[in-house]
Amino acid sequence: MTRRESLGVLGAGGAFLMAMDPRQGGGAAPVQSPSSAPAFAGKHEVQPLPFDPKALTGLSEKLLVSHHDNNYAGAVRNLNKVELELARCNAETPPFVVGGLKQSELQFKNSMVLHEHYFANLGGDGKASGAIEAALAAQYGSLAKWEEMFRATGASLGGGSGWAVVAYDLTSSSVHTFWSGHHTQAHSASVPLLVMDMYEHAYQMDYGAAAAKYIDAFFANVRWEEVNRRLDRAVTAAAAMKG
Repeated sequence: MTRRESLGVLGAGGAFLMAMDPRQGGGAAPVQSPSSAPAFAGKHEVQPLPFDPKALTGLSEKLLVSHHDNNYAGAVRNLNKVELELARCNAETPPFVVGGLKQSELQFKNSMVLHEHYFANLGGDGKASGAIEAALAAQYGSLAKWEEMFRATGASLGGGSGWAVVAYDLTSSSVHTFWSGHHTQAHSASVPLLVMDMYEHAYQMDYGAAAAKYIDAFFANVRWEEVNRRLDRAVTAAAAMKG
């Protein structure tokens, strides 16, 4: 994580979290100490790059490995540290300490999730197809119009910090492009489908300040089959919510 990320204003891509009930099988849930409870475990693992970093078009191996090993992995490590610190909190802990830790927890959690989505939707041929192509065209009038808007959203973050995210709105059952500054500004009821990192660390090593060239490279490498997989899961989740 960069210093600016660590101190950044809360923001970014929505997270839709579903927890399984540990009592499904009947009987009481096992009693856990704070240090062993999942919320305080601090055991998130860094996921490997899901593609060969030498194989992407217009994004260098050096950039991708640095981005993964420093910015993404740093967020995972920091999230683990925050969870372990939260395990130490109790009724006597000053509220400002708890508040600061909870702010950091949200920041690093979203950074982890958004980075994992970002890397997972790279490694493709950049050719949109399937249900997501149809959904974007229906929502924006044409796929070309959606792409124009998505590129403009990304460009608006050039030289700054944030994310451009296509998400599935669980309340309206539709896709939408969201602007997200930093890691915790997000639509509260949406699932990320396509994630583009617009922090400078995502492109500066290859393109300097030329964010538009990075956006071109991003589009050339989108793995649309992964975006379609996410859309399918989001549609299923939305249907379940509506009963």
